[in-house]
Amino acid sequence: MRKIDLCLSSEGSEVILATSSDEKHPPENIIDGNPETFWTTTGMFPQEFIICFHKHVRIERLVIQSYFVQTLKIEKSTSKEPVDFEQWIEKDLVHTQGQLQNEEIVARDGSATYLRFIIVSAFDHFASVHSVSAEGTVVSNLSS
Repeated sequence: MRKIDLCLSSEGSEVILATSSDEKHPPENIIDGNPETFWTTTGMFPQEFIICFHKHVRIERLVIQSYFVQTLKIEKSTSKEPVDFEQWIEKDLVHTQGQLQNEEIVARDGSATYLRFIIVSAFDHFASVHSVSAEGTVVSNLSS
């Protein structure tokens, strides 16, 4: 099976929830495939966003590009609706002065229909997420 970036909006994924939004830097920027765009938090933590794949996927590798994210939790769900999330990954990221944090995670048991990303804490009052990439395969479409 062909491995693709499952998170791209061009593959049918969408950000269905974000706890903050700035009209210049909306959450959709996380999955638009453009390295120049990003989503920014608007202060106060935790902040979160949920990506919906609209299908069952198996994720093998995640890459998150961000600024000022300190602790990141990732939860996953295999439900048809964004419920029943289970803790999947928790990472403390390294502060990178003046450059993007580029966190690569080899995923175990990466079956999901939704991913919830929770920025638990940050190195500054604001944090930004420039992209989330999930390399993997489509397992099946969601049946109605």
